[in-house]
Amino acid sequence: MKVVILGSGNVATHLAKALRKINVQIAQIWSYHYENAVDLANKVDAFAIKTLEEIDLDADICFVSIKDDAIPICINHLKAFKGIVVHTSGAVNINIFDGLANYGVFYPLQTFSKSKELSFDDIPLCLEANNANTLQILKDLATGLSENVIEVDSEKRKILHLAAVFACNFTNHLYTLADDVLKEHHLDFSILRPLINETAAKVQSASPINVQTGPAIRNDEQTLQKHEQLLLQQPQLLEIYKTLSNSIKKTR
Repeated sequence: MKVVILGSGNVATHLAKALRKINVQIAQIWSYHYENAVDLANKVDAFAIKTLEEIDLDADICFVSIKDDAIPICINHLKAFKGIVVHTSGAVNINIFDGLANYGVFYPLQTFSKSKELSFDDIPLCLEANNANTLQILKDLATGLSENVIEVDSEKRKILHLAAVFACNFTNHLYTLADDVLKEHHLDFSILRPLINETAAKVQSASPINVQTGPAIRNDEQTLQKHEQLLLQQPQLLEIYKTLSNSIKKTR
């Protein structure tokens, strides 16, 4: 199998490396920044292309792994593509490819960073396709990467993506805010890491609502007020603290 990857960001980088590990030929890498395409291409024995006009139209699959709002720009260059065109977005409807012959979605539900190696073995790969034959080809490829392959339509994938933002992106932002609070008082974020690890471990075997702890779930108003006093000079943090505490109270 020969594939083309459009993109060189976090998802594209990890996907290219994972495909290369299972001996899929990465024929070409394209990126808005050519130097990034060259860097990724060198890591997966591929050829970096400077323009979308250079796409190998005879490749088997073209992965469009770029910003959501840039996908339509690439489609104009893929109308003559003979293989399957897929995007890797959690929020873009499959219908964006209407008019092409064979297309789908290959969405890995995970957070990716170029600086951290990651195994695809148990990453949920959410697939969708415009016909049964295309879906089967994507399934065959996906099962070579992960043991967690599921068929998910565009509407459900959008819900998954929303939930992932709450579970991952918002959570990580809260880590950032916690780090800011600690730095202001000359404390190191590393002291929280055992707590973070245990919090994440609990939900691996229990429903999140059943393992909620803290002053809000206990309705400990005295502690809540003390925390709010500490945040009086930081109104944005105070608002976030109150909003989340009230949300926890309502879900007891």
